[in-house]
Amino acid sequence: MTMFGYARVSTTDQDLSVQRAALSSVGCLIIREEKRSGASREGRTELQTVLDFIRDGDTLVVTRVDRLARSLGDLQDIVRLLKARGAFLKATEQPIDTGTAAGKAFLDMLGVFAEFETNLRRERQMEGIARAKAAGVYKGRPAKISADQIRSMKADGISPTVIATMLSIGRATVYRALAGAPASRAAPSPDP
Repeated sequence: MTMFGYARVSTTDQDLSVQRAALSSVGCLIIREEKRSGASREGRTELQTVLDFIRDGDTLVVTRVDRLARSLGDLQDIVRLLKARGAFLKATEQPIDTGTAAGKAFLDMLGVFAEFETNLRRERQMEGIARAKAAGVYKGRPAKISADQIRSMKADGISPTVIATMLSIGRATVYRALAGAPASRAAPSPDP
């Protein structure tokens, strides 16, 4: 029986040391960490590694449920996967026991609140952006690449895919610039 610890923060400037210490203190010898959003399981390779290796009798340990998932659907999928493998979920700061009906209900409630908090934060962010745009303060991300540069590279015979790779931008941005439309990250051509 192995206790796998999983620690997560959302941004690279956040610190994992408190979670790491809590997981170590309950006996986790293997701790996987990542700095990714918990809104989705997409791109969370460390979590996937734990889920790939967890076996019958093992326990996945997190400090809080919101460190594992901020989506109720993702949380339920993870719990179902653990159950199918004969593994358990434990949280160091919350009374979670996936082996009982009450523990499962409590887990689902925590998942609902984690998702609700994420949605509220997103709404507040969008409201703030809308207010900043209305006040003329927010103008979006500054242009990284000029459309003229993209058109020049195309005129030199470079394919859109290669242009996108060379400039570290998406192909859609290249095609928008070539079509003359303002691209999301490409600056529009200056007026003659």
